[in-house]
Amino acid sequence: MTLTSTNFIHISSSHPTCNAPNPPHTLPVYQQDVDLLQFAENLEFLEAEFFSWGALGYGLDRAAPQLVMGGPPPIGARKANLDFLTKNIITEFAYQERGHLRIIQSTVGGFPRPLLNLSAQTFAKLFDEAFGYGLDPPFDPYRDGLNYMLASYVIPYMGLVGYVGANPLLQGYKTKRLLAGLLGVEAGQDAVIRMYLYERAEELVQPYNITVAEFTIHISELRNRLAMCGIKDEGIVVPPQLGAENLTESNVLSADYNSISYQRTPGEILRVLYNTGNEHLPGGFFPHGANGKIARGFLKMAY
Repeated sequence: MTLTSTNFIHISSSHPTCNAPNPPHTLPVYQQDVDLLQFAENLEFLEAEFFSWGALGYGLDRAAPQLVMGGPPPIGARKANLDFLTKNIITEFAYQERGHLRIIQSTVGGFPRPLLNLSAQTFAKLFDEAFGYGLDPPFDPYRDGLNYMLASYVIPYMGLVGYVGANPLLQGYKTKRLLAGLLGVEAGQDAVIRMYLYERAEELVQPYNITVAEFTIHISELRNRLAMCGIKDEGIVVPPQLGAENLTESNVLSADYNSISYQRTPGEILRVLYNTGNEHLPGGFFPHGANGKIARGFLKMAY
């Protein structure tokens, strides 16, 4: 590539390379890759339905019925009372999750959508457990934009840490590329949610007179307790010993001492999403358990 006297860039090759060559002696997809990425499909179903219903007032059965593969419709999902900004954000998230499901299913196959419980009661129970007492009135994720984003704080981060945990276990070049692309967007969604809440950190969530920052701290602490594997989750404000380089109390992104994203195993993720602290005991967002070989394997081990 050279710069001509007329200040136009001249491309020396008429056939530029745009894709990296595939690694030699490897397959595009390995069986273990299939199981790991299909496990992630559970979270993508959860996100797709929650975001689609919250922003648009309908879910995959109307928007993309081919993706649900005969699975039952979610319980309790409904349109949220969102302001213009929040609705735009969540609408984009909803469309992104449809794409995630489509590319996962086309790459490693899929399974019927598991039964999801997205009712206000499910979120209310989770928030009550996070605070250690019953909020009055019960927390309603569909009440307004701020409540909805606090509820959203619960979900994409689990996909993020799950993809980070699965990354070193993948072998196929096609599945590695897919995971990297999925991880990038899940991390972006989590960052948007955290920044939205960080800007409102000292705002009181009505009618509880509890700050936004306190809500995130309690939710993160609950997830750490349920997962039972130490601190891998942090609110938007932290003590300095958990901040970047142990120098910040602001915590726009959740990360370890070296500012590397935390990782979680499928077992940890199910303990949190089931809201039971037990990957063998369904509940929470998945009243009948998640689907796929890994999740169903945990259920079989319970009997």
